[in-house]
Amino acid sequence: MRRLVVLPVAMPNRLARAQSLYLRKHADNPIDWWTWCPDAIETARRDDKIIFLSVGYSSCHWCTVMEGEAFSDAAIAAYMNANFLPIKVDREERPDLDSIYMQALQMITGQGGWPLNIFLSPDDLVPFYGGTYFPVDPKYGRPGFLQVLEAIRLYYDHDKTKLDGIKGEILTHLQNATLLSPTALSDTLLRRGLDYSAGVLSSKSPGPSFPMIPYAEAALRSVRFAWNSPYNSHEVSVQRGMDLALGGIFDHVAGGFHRYTVDPTWTVPHFEKMLYDNGQIVEYLANLWAMGIREPGFERAIALTVQWLKREMTAPEGYFYAAQDADNFATIDAAEPEEGDFYVWSFAELHSLLTPEEVAELQTQFTVTEHGNFEGKTVLQRRHAGKLSDSLETALHHLFAARYGASAVDVFPPARTAEAAKTMAWSGRIPPVTDTKMIVAWNSLIISGLARSYGVFRTLEDLELASQAARFILQNQWVNQRFHRVNYDGKIEILAQSEDYALFIKALLDLHQVTRSLPPNAPEQETDWLAAALRVQAEFDEYLWSIELGGYYNTAKDGSQELLIRERSYVDSATPSANGIAIANLIRLSLLTENLDYFDQAEQTLQAFASVMEQSPSACPSLFSALDWFCNQTLIQTTPEQISQLETQYLPTVAFSVLNPMPDGAVALVCQGLSCQEPARTQEQLHTQVQQSLVRKS
Repeated sequence: MRRLVVLPVAMPNRLARAQSLYLRKHADNPIDWWTWCPDAIETARRDDKIIFLSVGYSSCHWCTVMEGEAFSDAAIAAYMNANFLPIKVDREERPDLDSIYMQALQMITGQGGWPLNIFLSPDDLVPFYGGTYFPVDPKYGRPGFLQVLEAIRLYYDHDKTKLDGIKGEILTHLQNATLLSPTALSDTLLRRGLDYSAGVLSSKSPGPSFPMIPYAEAALRSVRFAWNSPYNSHEVSVQRGMDLALGGIFDHVAGGFHRYTVDPTWTVPHFEKMLYDNGQIVEYLANLWAMGIREPGFERAIALTVQWLKREMTAPEGYFYAAQDADNFATIDAAEPEEGDFYVWSFAELHSLLTPEEVAELQTQFTVTEHGNFEGKTVLQRRHAGKLSDSLETALHHLFAARYGASAVDVFPPARTAEAAKTMAWSGRIPPVTDTKMIVAWNSLIISGLARSYGVFRTLEDLELASQAARFILQNQWVNQRFHRVNYDGKIEILAQSEDYALFIKALLDLHQVTRSLPPNAPEQETDWLAAALRVQAEFDEYLWSIELGGYYNTAKDGSQELLIRERSYVDSATPSANGIAIANLIRLSLLTENLDYFDQAEQTLQAFASVMEQSPSACPSLFSALDWFCNQTLIQTTPEQISQLETQYLPTVAFSVLNPMPDGAVALVCQGLSCQEPARTQEQLHTQVQQSLVRKS
């Protein structure tokens, strides 16, 4: 076994100047890291050095492991610096780069994940080999990293013919993935696509459990249709809500959802908390409640998550931080952080913090045993649905006080680095590191979730949080009249990508809708959310719209010079696809502005991706949610008072508009595209018209 060699403390590398927390974590590596930039690529070409592209993110566990092992090893660094040009990329800054090279990695190895480590030919940036985590020495069935580097360099120098063949195959695959033939939309496409999402949600596998909210949202949409389906979409949609709100993926003590669980029983999470998951889950649970599933656990999970956002994830300026790590230091003397230590409880701790009666009740309602369910400790997972007793809520509050060092915490300051986590004076447990950057797309998901929560539960605090974050983005993310993706404590970086545009426009429209029922002088009405959405949409169309093909590119036309290919995102991952969200936005804009150009644009985009929807319906649930909007779009024109009642219901393809004055004796006007039904004069008539409109094309 080769001994791990770590260089003594040396001068930091280029990444010390980076704003990204993930990049700065590598600033003291002996590897001569570059950021992705024209100078790096030109240097690699001049020196004929293979580009080693390594992509990850700050809360990624195995990214952190590899940073402390292979990337800190002296022998590996020496060979890397002499023979390769190493580039570090934060995937949260550059999802476009991550998407391109993740596709290539999946083609090369059959699977993907982070860290994404891939080798590119410097002349054309085409990848030819890659992997995820590489250990220093061979283990876990993986080769040692130095041996990999030596083999790659030998192969590159002496087998150009085979290398060119592999590169050609990979490049052809990547290029073909971008070439979609526009296809007419079929009448059966919507039903088939929503059914597939219900099927994905109902499938059982022995592996990890992910929220998969784009699929859950699509499955929930199918509940209202009287289809003869092989899947019970109502049952699987509700079950997904139960798994999320009652499972170990939820922090039952202090709120917020972890990224996923490592098991199929929703018990033990991978403990990082990502902003994007929490926004989507809040919106989904609120939709379940609006549909009539009044599970108290849903309301509790939303309320606690909002408190977590306020306490730990909201910057003084009003935006939301990106993520919290999975790991934290158990003590200030600990050399390495431990996964989940901030969140789990030993049996002895529970007995020391709670009364015997409280422990007994906790064991009745949660999976608490002497031996635990995670490395001898306990991740709290509820055994039963329903409302928790006041005494049990008191017991959970005692655990909150033990974790945070106080029974009431309005603002819990973030630990921005591992050093800060170990040196700040914490009165409770040492918290995980928080990545405090502001990402537009992720903030937008939270804004939408909070807006929906307000619409359903009428908690003004939710709307206030959403509004202040949206105003921050509107006031701070434009530089030289261009929208930007990231904000690091006031430093604006990276041109906005398609998901930033699409999700922020959705967030603005969501705010516009839930403020229709507010009086004109309410603080949340100070911003014209619809006008703001139209301005952002105009820029989106100018820089990312594909005139020839339809749909939106991931990257702006003036920001894609160094990209191997220019993609149009349509596949859903942990977040919904940009084009799926964009289509729904266009239909909502057409309803609210009566500008049919938006509707035509939505139809063109759906036709651009119709072949994918036909061939791979399980890959693109957000496109089917958009198709639902296209087929069943409904505009309800009515009074603010009526809107406040309607928005508490689950009406997935409805837009609201205030009509003043209303026709005599009418309560609302229900419109479908270019035609309106007769004015509804009773609540019963309105309900019938709306329900018929929501399922007219199924």
